Amino acid sequence: MVFYLPAAGPSPSSSLRFFHGEERRNFPKFFCSSPSPQRAKKEESRANNAGVRLEEIVDKETARARLDSWISSRINGVSRARVQASIRSGLVSVNGCTIDKVSHTIKFGDRVSCTVSELQPLRAEPEDIPLDIVYEDAHILVVNKPAHMVVHPAPGNPNGTLVNAILHHCQLPSMAFQEKTSGSDEDDDDEGSDGDLSEFSCFDSISRSTEAAVRPGIVHRLDKGTSGLLVVAKDEHSHAHLAEQFKDRRIRRVYISLTSGVPSSTSGRVEVPIARDPTNRIRMTAVSGLKKNARGARFAASRYKVMGVLAGAGAALVEWRLETGRTHQIRVHAKYMGIPLLGDELYGGTKSHALSLLRAKNPPFCHFRIGQVVSKLQRPCLHALSIGFKHPHTGEEADFTCPPPPDFSELLGLLQSLDKAL
Repeated sequence: MVFYLPAAGPSPSSSLRFFHGEERRNFPKFFCSSPSPQRAKKEESRANNAGVRLEEIVDKETARARLDSWISSRINGVSRARVQASIRSGLVSVNGCTIDKVSHTIKFGDRVSCTVSELQPLRAEPEDIPLDIVYEDAHILVVNKPAHMVVHPAPGNPNGTLVNAILHHCQLPSMAFQEKTSGSDEDDDDEGSDGDLSEFSCFDSISRSTEAAVRPGIVHRLDKGTSGLLVVAKDEHSHAHLAEQFKDRRIRRVYISLTSGVPSSTSGRVEVPIARDPTNRIRMTAVSGLKKNARGARFAASRYKVMGVLAGAGAALVEWRLETGRTHQIRVHAKYMGIPLLGDELYGGTKSHALSLLRAKNPPFCHFRIGQVVSKLQRPCLHALSIGFKHPHTGEEADFTCPPPPDFSELLGLLQSLDKAL
């Protein structure tokens, strides 16, 4: 998703700077105009999908799939998010019974009936949500995103997002967002989308001629469960400049993670393409060997370094440096290496997996403390530790670092305490 914050205020300086009071109110107001004819035609085309019906019997090859995934694979031009909205609205039935659970598992021989719902825009409203601002000037904003915060609005997360908080911080009114129905995957330049992989962009409450001047820009994204640093552009020039640095792989990004298990080598480079998992659209997958040319597979490279072996080699503190930025890249590469991130339920780092591995690596008198560790796993243990780039206006190199949040540090301390007990 791309959107810009209006630029205002004096030229950037090298010192830490915040906007408050009258200075913040100097941001220009957000003006709306009618959509351009081209945009209006596109929206009319999208809306025409409303009312499309599907009625089909599940065959053996597609049995045991999720209901939303199965329907999405059979209706072209309709996003999975819209299919999910149709299910939740009671517009889908299986064998004559209405099903409102998107993850319902279909069986061979089931008769599925679906009517596609009307496409509804989302609105991002300003919300008074505290922001941990690491740096701010007239052109960029560097934020320490907490774990569990979604970056931008999606059907399951219409508010409480980083976008809502930024709109309030910069004294901007509401903005409209429309889901993308083209089926494209915008995976570049972000460690991940926000779990449900619904792609959204600001849409036509404004015209093409003015939209670039007034929309703020989150240049990259972090997964919902990932904490750490994220940079926001406040003007079109800054966004274009930063986006070019991401494209040319000149952005310096360092992450730290807690993994279930220890890499076979203390450092290395993982170069394995990543594609959407054909059996689960929420998940990505590493594509290697004979499958390297699989449809949708994209080059992905990560460097890693073991910073510490923990809990009798049942876990590790691992540093990651991204060369590319595919969706869920670190999580996918960690799974490929056989060391899923602790707490990453989507990629194998489940509580049960962690419990069995840690118990196998440690004596029985440590098992109570291991239970404490596992009980605290509430998210993938991944933190965006630092980010560095060339300032889009001053040309100076800028580097920012923030320590991991308390939940990450507490888990690390518990794992270290297991070693001390041995």
